[in-house]
Amino acid sequence: MEPPRVNLGSPWLFFCVVLSWSWLFWIPMAVLDISIQTSLGRGLELVGLLGPALGGIGLAYLTQNREGWRDYWSRVVDPRRIPLVWYPIILFFAPVLWTGAVLLDVLVGGSAAPELIGQRLDFFRSVPSSIAPFVLLVLVNGPVPEELGWRGYVLGRLQERRNVLISSLILGTVWALFHLPLFYIKDTFHADRGAWSAWFWLFMLQIVAASFIFTWIFNNTRHSTLAAILLHFAINLTAELVNRTERTNLFATLLWIVAAAVAAALMGVRTPPGDRRRLDARQPFAARSGSNPHAATSCANGQRGD
Repeated sequence: MEPPRVNLGSPWLFFCVVLSWSWLFWIPMAVLDISIQTSLGRGLELVGLLGPALGGIGLAYLTQNREGWRDYWSRVVDPRRIPLVWYPIILFFAPVLWTGAVLLDVLVGGSAAPELIGQRLDFFRSVPSSIAPFVLLVLVNGPVPEELGWRGYVLGRLQERRNVLISSLILGTVWALFHLPLFYIKDTFHADRGAWSAWFWLFMLQIVAASFIFTWIFNNTRHSTLAAILLHFAINLTAELVNRTERTNLFATLLWIVAAAVAAALMGVRTPPGDRRRLDARQPFAARSGSNPHAATSCANGQRGD
């Protein structure tokens, strides 16, 4: 009996690859109580963070023909894919949302948020040389390695067979679970807030809600991975600067949920036409080597499906 074929194009395979890789490094850190503040801990944390990128790049190479492979990288580096009107939305969506959360905190009587934000900004004013390393760390500690997989690869795969809302919900849920081991690693920002605490649940809700915003922008920027990287960067940078109190975090979560509902309403439940005709021919090695293209197509047809 012929063994079942592995569907390399399945989003579930991608999720398994990503979680297996990332958790392979993060779970031992938690079990062995390795601090993120040590050189070993920082190295293991960063290597684990490469899971989405390695899964996205590797599976894109294995499942796409030459044109699809070029398109994968074009979506990462080509700013022209993003219509000009979308740049302000990408860059200022998060700052506006978090500013609204801080204002709501102040309106209900909170006074700590502006003071704590001011202290954070005072540090950068007093040590301007720390700004560039801080910005670079925010960029590489999430936006680039994660988006090469989340939006760069798997979101399009999900939307091939599912509508935008289900695709966003699935990706958002897995994206949230991806961070779970970080709540058990010593001295991480996540562990300091506590696993299964109120902050933990707000964090998970924010990620799931943000997934709908990413999908909305992704589908309106010709599937630009660069747009997702910039949005992810803006979210992380703003949160690092202004998410200073529990009440601000609560209001931000509520605003993320409202924004997700609006994005869902704007997107509807359709499956974007572009995702029904993705260039994802299987057996790319046959296509690259000049072998029989009909044989590659036959294999592709036999391996489709989730």
